[in-house]
Amino acid sequence: MKDYVVIGGSASEHLAKNIAKKLQAKYLKTRVKIFPDGERKITVVGQVRKCKIIVVQSTYTPVDSNLVEALSLISKAREMSNEVIAVIPYMGYAKQDKEFLKGEITTISVIAKLFKASGATQLIVVDFHSPKALDFFKVPIKNLSAVSLLAQYFKNLKLKEPLIVSPDMYWRHKAKEFAKYLNATSIALNKQRDRKTGKLIIKSPHLKFSKGRDLVLFDDMISTGGSILKAIEFLKKENFRKIYVACTHPVFVGNSERRIKKSGITKIIGTNSVEGKFSRIDLSDIIVKTILDWKS
Repeated sequence: MKDYVVIGGSASEHLAKNIAKKLQAKYLKTRVKIFPDGERKITVVGQVRKCKIIVVQSTYTPVDSNLVEALSLISKAREMSNEVIAVIPYMGYAKQDKEFLKGEITTISVIAKLFKASGATQLIVVDFHSPKALDFFKVPIKNLSAVSLLAQYFKNLKLKEPLIVSPDMYWRHKAKEFAKYLNATSIALNKQRDRKTGKLIIKSPHLKFSKGRDLVLFDDMISTGGSILKAIEFLKKENFRKIYVACTHPVFVGNSERRIKKSGITKIIGTNSVEGKFSRIDLSDIIVKTILDWKS
């Protein structure tokens, strides 16, 4: 479609190309040079005029570098167009949505101001960790859900009496929604974290299930894997047949991937909000639909 041009950031190049292809839009690639001190020199290859520009760039690790790239691309796009749709499938700092301990900065409120200041006129995110924090953003914003896409993948696997488990109470509504697509049941564990030490404990009572069922642990994101590993440890004694892990944002920092695989899980499934080996689910369809349906 001649009305759109897509700029793909270095963190989301594959997703950006899929979006451009489905919109039949021109694609502008990004060239990034990293200097010895860590600074990035960012170049948009090509120029356009009189069109809507879509900038696609997730801000996963390295979070700050990818965030600066996203803001820089948006700023450059705004020089070329009055309409810039920022597609940030994974938004870093979304967990920092309030002052948990005295003196802490609500960083996502700062990030929200930066997107406005850089020139974004619309913003698209996916399974944003804190829906309440969306209010910090002073540009029109759409928070998309990947639940149906992930659920469809598992529906095709034909699991045996699947149980969908949220590793904490926060994601229980999404786990319930996920389960409905599979005509399955869901539960949420009562995970609690010490804000000072970071230690995790599960306070859920001992649960009994029939043996031989398949288990899907479902969360919005996996970073260190602490919550998932604690949940696996808690549930493993229940003799499930296979244990799967599903998430929208497969961030996986440090040795988290190795630790989760070592725990005995069957498969890890994520979306391409974070591009890597677990990006089995493509988000481009729901993003394109939102762009086309969105009245500017």
